[in-house]
Amino acid sequence: MPSSAVHAFADPDDYTASLRGQTSELRVIGRGLFTAQTVSLNLHRLSMRRLSDNLPRIVHSTENPGRATISFRTRPGPGLRRNGVEMLLSNLTRRGHAETYVQQSDGAASFGTITLSVENMISIGAAIVGCDLQPAKNPLTVTPSPAAMDRLQRLHSAAGLLAEDAPAVLAHPEAARGLEQALIEAMFACLGGGEVDEDRASLRQHTAIMRRFYDAIELHLDQPLYIPELCVEIGASERTLRVCCQEQLGMSPKRYLLMRRMHLTRQALRRSAPGEATVTEIATQFGFWQFGRFAGEYKFLFGELPSVSLARPAE
Repeated sequence: MPSSAVHAFADPDDYTASLRGQTSELRVIGRGLFTAQTVSLNLHRLSMRRLSDNLPRIVHSTENPGRATISFRTRPGPGLRRNGVEMLLSNLTRRGHAETYVQQSDGAASFGTITLSVENMISIGAAIVGCDLQPAKNPLTVTPSPAAMDRLQRLHSAAGLLAEDAPAVLAHPEAARGLEQALIEAMFACLGGGEVDEDRASLRQHTAIMRRFYDAIELHLDQPLYIPELCVEIGASERTLRVCCQEQLGMSPKRYLLMRRMHLTRQALRRSAPGEATVTEIATQFGFWQFGRFAGEYKFLFGELPSVSLARPAE
């Protein structure tokens, strides 16, 4: 049965949890009070989302291998990159098969997705536009005609407004079916008539290095990581790793590892009760030894001292 949902968030961990199955990790890298919103619609065959958040952040996600997804910006704003490629209002991305990717923003970001099963993407694509839309191994950037992209943007926005203001309309099967058909027609008009660019070979190589980088981090969550050891483990020089991280994360690998440890520390503080652990005990578990510097960096990033996070009721 068709359904829709609208959720607002004031905490990045809650936002990430709402995206489970799509997003495995979100790291805020800018200072300020975090806010985010998701608008989701599940129709008969098609599902779509409109997402927005207000602070610079890094999202690490893995695609569902049974689903075919397109993504695109829904509003102009600061830089928004996917695996180092700038996302523009004038283009969209056909995500690769079972792809792992990184999306990094320089500030407030708004983007949308449309998802079909792989089978529907292939069969509808063949029927409507006569194209083979089997998910590619690597992501594809598609630049549709301005008219086709504008229509997709307007329909996607209208669907989001219905979910926010008149969800009962979308619960009606025939209304949902009509909207779904309009979205499908607009999406395939973009996919069937657009210019297609595949990620260049060097970018694919950098993405593979970054995938090994994340895998190595996941294997060593309980211990500090050092760049020389990490380079040996993933088979890349320090210079290459630095180039890859700057391209796809907007920062050095050392800075990313520091930010990641900060977020893991915050999660541990929020899960603990004040009488069960101290800030010092938790901070040292994640490799922080200079406690004054740690507290200052923590407050700069999250807007509160570590002791305040620990004092909150355990989650």
